[in-house]
Amino acid sequence: MMQMISAGGMPVLTDGQRSADANNPRGYYELESVKSLARNPEAISAAEGKVVKIISSLLTHLPKQHQYRVIFMRRPLDEVLASQDKMMGRLGKDIPPAATESVATAFAQHLKQIGAWLSEQANIEVLYVDYVAVLEDAHREALKIRTFLDHELDVDAMVRKVEHSLHREKSPSSQSS
Repeated sequence: MMQMISAGGMPVLTDGQRSADANNPRGYYELESVKSLARNPEAISAAEGKVVKIISSLLTHLPKQHQYRVIFMRRPLDEVLASQDKMMGRLGKDIPPAATESVATAFAQHLKQIGAWLSEQANIEVLYVDYVAVLEDAHREALKIRTFLDHELDVDAMVRKVEHSLHREKSPSSQSS
């Protein structure tokens, strides 16, 4: 998503600390200081008018005095968990022995809670984007994103950033992608 928006012409706030690797061959588009958002709300002070990647558990720490447009990527939980396990393996790290079902249940509960919280925030607009829908019709999804961001984005450039070969962990519902 970050690559799509950047290719479309919107400035992206990153620090380049995490370089491309086998897990993410096109790079991470992350800002390390965002991880400290709970302790340091000013971690995103330079983000006005830019796109910054924030994991869902940190959204509740966004400073209240600003207006936000959040593009919330949704992906089948079984794909997320499989992807995380493969990433840990490629990094040579031990995969925690937690039962997949309990991790999926906890994550689903988190997503439900964060969705409810987001719906109550007057200063946050949210566009939910389905990962598989982007793969199936990137042009349609890029148009939705351009409208939501209210920014004259280059939709064709956004579409060119969608790389189907990077969809390595597929759930049964997305096997046709």
